[in-house]
Amino acid sequence: MRMALTLTAVMTATSMLTAQAAQALDPKQTNAAAAPKTAVKVETIAKGLDHPWGLQFLPDGRLLVTERAGRMRIVAKDGKLSEPVAGIPKVVAQGQGGLLDVRLAPDFETSGIIYLSFTEPREGGKSSTSVATGKLVIEGASARLIDAKVVFRQALAVATGFHFGSRIVPNKDGSLYVTTGDRGSMRDEAQNPASHIGKVLRILPDGSPSPANPRLPGWAPEVWSMGHRNIQGATLTPDGALWTVEHGARGGDELNRPEKGKNYGWPIITYGRDYSGAKIGEGQSKAGLEQPIYYWDPSIAVSGLAYYTGGLFPSWNGNFIVGGLAGAHLSRLVVENGKVVAEEKLLTGRGERIRDVRQGPDGAVWLLVDDNDGKILRLSPG
Repeated sequence: MRMALTLTAVMTATSMLTAQAAQALDPKQTNAAAAPKTAVKVETIAKGLDHPWGLQFLPDGRLLVTERAGRMRIVAKDGKLSEPVAGIPKVVAQGQGGLLDVRLAPDFETSGIIYLSFTEPREGGKSSTSVATGKLVIEGASARLIDAKVVFRQALAVATGFHFGSRIVPNKDGSLYVTTGDRGSMRDEAQNPASHIGKVLRILPDGSPSPANPRLPGWAPEVWSMGHRNIQGATLTPDGALWTVEHGARGGDELNRPEKGKNYGWPIITYGRDYSGAKIGEGQSKAGLEQPIYYWDPSIAVSGLAYYTGGLFPSWNGNFIVGGLAGAHLSRLVVENGKVVAEEKLLTGRGERIRDVRQGPDGAVWLLVDDNDGKILRLSPG
C-alpha cells in the first residue's frame, strides 16, 4: 500500500511539473499566426538625419527628433530640418551610445520642459545612461534648451559602447519610467538589485526615486523591475500598464509587461543563445523568474514600441506596433486577453532599420529609420 501511494505521489508530482513546464514554455509565446494583411501608404516626411533615435510631436504640429551623434532638430511640417537645437548636454557618441530618447513633459505647453536620455561621459573613459531635463525655447525655426541639468545618472559607469536601453515613458502620476541595458559586458549586474544595470527604473522629474517603487531589501530605490538585457521600446497602455520590448542575443527578443518588484530573468533564463552559439544561463524557465508575453526567434532586433488607439486603422486598435532593426520591418501584434494571437509583418523588402515607432495626433503611425541618411516615415491606409 505504501509503495502504491508513493508511486501515485510521484506520478502526481511529475504531472504537475510537466504541466508547469508546458505552461512556462507556452508555444503561443512565439511564432503567432499571421494577421490579416493591411494595405499601407508610406510617405517620407523628412530625410538627411544622422542615425535618428527618438521622435516627439510638438503641439504646433512640428516634430522633435534626436540624432545619435548629439544633435536634436525641429522638423517642420514640410520636412525641413532646423539647425541643431542649442544647449544639448555633452554626449559620448560611441557605438550604440549618444543622444537617444526625447519626451515632452505632460505640461509641456505651459512649462516647455522636455526630458532627454543620453550617454554621458564619466571619469576614466567610462559612460552611463543619464537623463537630463530642460526648457525648450522655440524662436521661429530655431530653438535652444535652457536650464538644462542632469537629474539621473546610472549608478555604475562602464567603459563599453553597448546596451544603453534609454527609453523614457512619462507616467500618469508625473513619474518617469527609464529603461537601461546590461552594457554588453555587465550582464550579471542585471541580477544585482542594487545596481541600475539591466533594469526598469521609476523616478520623479527631479531624479529622485518614485515612492511607488517596490523598495525591496537590497534593491536600489529607483528600481522598478530587474533582469532585463536591453530595453529599447516602451509605452503605456490606457490602463496605465507599462509594456516594453527588449533585445535578446541570437534569438530571444521579448515583449514584456514589467511589473513592480519582479525579475525578468536575464541572463539566468532566455530564449536566445550567445553570438558564439553557446548556451546562456540555465535554460528557458526557472521558478521565480517571469516569462515574456511574447518572444522572437530569430531576433528582429526590436526597437520602438507603440500601442495603437487611433482612428486611421480601426482594425489595429489595441495592437502593439514594434520596430525591427536587423529584421528591417514593422511588426503588428494582435493581443487578446494578454496573449499575442497574431502578427503582421509590414514594410518587408524595404531594407530599412526601424528605430522608433510613434502614433501621431493624426492617427497615423510615424517611424524613424536608423541610417546615416535617416528618415521620418508616415504610415496611413493605402
